Amino acid sequence: MKKSIFAIALMATVAACGAPATDASNGDAMTAEVVDAGFYADLGGEPTGPIHTASKADTLAVSGYDVVSYFTGDGVPVEGSEEFTVRYNGYDYRFASAESADTFIADPAKYAPAYGGYCAWAIGANDALAPGDPNVYKIVEGTLYLNFSEDVAVRWNEDIPGFIETGDVNYPTHSPDEHFQD
Repeated sequence: MKKSIFAIALMATVAACGAPATDASNGDAMTAEVVDAGFYADLGGEPTGPIHTASKADTLAVSGYDVVSYFTGDGVPVEGSEEFTVRYNGYDYRFASAESADTFIADPAKYAPAYGGYCAWAIGANDALAPGDPNVYKIVEGTLYLNFSEDVAVRWNEDIPGFIETGDVNYPTHSPDEHFQD
């Protein structure tokens, strides 16, 4: 039993370091395959609230849209590329270019959408999680807010400051492991 635990611990250490090792239980050479995550960058961190993804097990944030693109150019969001994936707080954000990814890396909190990409109106009006549509958005005082649909955005536009005020209170009460369920 002790040899098995030692061998497992040794293999985990080797996997983390990326170097070959020897199995202490029988002296045979082992190799540990280190999986290249394929990220442009991994900023680490943990989510402080729920992040909207297609499914609970998914890690792709904002449906793969480049969150920097909302703030640059003509303000039309563009889809990001898998090549420029940045992991931030456990979720994957894609970017259309290295320049866009580098801009995000310099200040991710500035570009990540409010309320983890969930619908700003739903959080503000109903303290509820509803998917945010990356094509239905508004930037308010430098923060990106997504809404569920154009119809919902019309309601949100009626009292943006009020919905932001209540959304800022409501969102932190949701656990990071929560996910919208149909």
